[in-house]
Amino acid sequence: MKLILAALLAAVAGPTVAAPAVDVVIRNGTIYTGANAPPLTGDVEIAGDRIVYVGPTRRTAAKTVIDARGRIVAPGLIDAHTHPDTYIRSKDATQRLNLPWLAQGVSTIVTGVDGGGTPDVAADAAVLTRSGIGTNTAPFVGFGAIRARVLGQNDRAPTPAELEQEKALVAKAMCEGAYGLSTGLFYAPQSFAKTDEVVAVAREAATRGGMYDTHQRDESNYSIGLIASTKEVIEIGRRARMPVHIAHLKALGVDLQGQAPALIATIAAARKAGVDVTADQYPWLASGSAVGAALVPGWALDGGDAKMIARFDDPATLARVKPEMRENLRRRGGKESILLTGEGQPWTGKTLGQMAAQWGVDPVDAAIRILKTPGAKTGIASFNMADRDVDLIMKQPWVVTSSDGSDGHPRQYATFPKLYRTYVAERKVITLAQFIRRSTGATADMYRLKDRGYLKPGGFADVVVFDPGAYTPRADYVHPRVPSVGVDALFVNGRLALRQGRATGVAAGRVLLRPRPAGCGR
Repeated sequence: MKLILAALLAAVAGPTVAAPAVDVVIRNGTIYTGANAPPLTGDVEIAGDRIVYVGPTRRTAAKTVIDARGRIVAPGLIDAHTHPDTYIRSKDATQRLNLPWLAQGVSTIVTGVDGGGTPDVAADAAVLTRSGIGTNTAPFVGFGAIRARVLGQNDRAPTPAELEQEKALVAKAMCEGAYGLSTGLFYAPQSFAKTDEVVAVAREAATRGGMYDTHQRDESNYSIGLIASTKEVIEIGRRARMPVHIAHLKALGVDLQGQAPALIATIAAARKAGVDVTADQYPWLASGSAVGAALVPGWALDGGDAKMIARFDDPATLARVKPEMRENLRRRGGKESILLTGEGQPWTGKTLGQMAAQWGVDPVDAAIRILKTPGAKTGIASFNMADRDVDLIMKQPWVVTSSDGSDGHPRQYATFPKLYRTYVAERKVITLAQFIRRSTGATADMYRLKDRGYLKPGGFADVVVFDPGAYTPRADYVHPRVPSVGVDALFVNGRLALRQGRATGVAAGRVLLRPRPAGCGR
């Protein structure tokens, strides 16, 4: 009798509907897992902030189902070198969503690069977490920030006591979760440091499991030259006993074009000898810098901007500065190779040559006029690289993708789609599988980002779905702030951050601090 009653009740209630087993199923996509493996067709399932299944299509119930037929499903892309402060540190919550990167399919960015990362890693992470950010961030502590705190902008060596202060700041930052030490030895005041000082400071990161990430001292022939500078990076890694990573690897300037084979051979020899050397690269022929860093000789930057301008105002010193600035301008390809990108300035979007003609002055005098303008934004895009060098560097298996995304350069909004569209789909310099591998799993491995960069059960659910026919950059040098298109969906920590190219308003990013290393106390 009880069985009959149960059957009657079931008939009245209708068929049983299974409760959703997971939060999200991305169904029928072409899946690249981030590993060195062929793609598969099937599903990715997400529960909470984790991936719970990757494999052939199955009928799992889910709260949200995304049909990814004809789409690429991959780990959220990882940008190995970024300058996102305009966005993630904005007072505007919408800006902090970091749309320039989200629209490219990027879920994680490496920050604190070129020596700019704060030593106060824990405090900074708390601020970003409290304010809410759209992408994950992985912070480095910066040698520039440390040296400026201890020595100011001055061209001198530290005293023994000051060196101990520098080392203590690195140790503190590593214990608070930094991934390593970053340097920008091309930039003052870091350029004033000798190799021994850098090695001593880097060892503090090395002993705590960190890596050395560098904008090397010379990417051209400004000072010691590209090859000698690369050998210095390798020496720092060997002496400090740590992995070294060269940021935005390139041969910069008309004198260096064609030197990529020698550069690659130098790194390959070091790797063969047991030094862990890797690099990242952006797919643009124009680098990004600032008027002062690109054109003013290093000695004239001693003491900061105020002292630089005082040197411009002294006729005898100016007579010494200007020939060196002319040589630096020649090195970078001349007045028309410098596009002025600082936002909201009278010169925005014009070349240095155009501004010189408009003002009726020599190009070097135009540069000095810009530098002397109070509050001026002096960013530039500097056209100085050759296709043959960019292509050859891109093909190296130890090179991953970065944007070096900074304000005013289209790489901030368009690097990953640019790499895909130009170098994968059109010119076929690398394959789709290589593009994804070097933008996900390989990058996560280099930086030791735990449970990131791969589509696998148990990993964090950073997942991008993009249309290979529509994934395209929209930003260019004249219009650098146009979001890319072609990303159908981007999940960051299991939350939908972007849908059909539009931010959802969910600030799903996290500060990915390294686990506390041994020797840091409580």
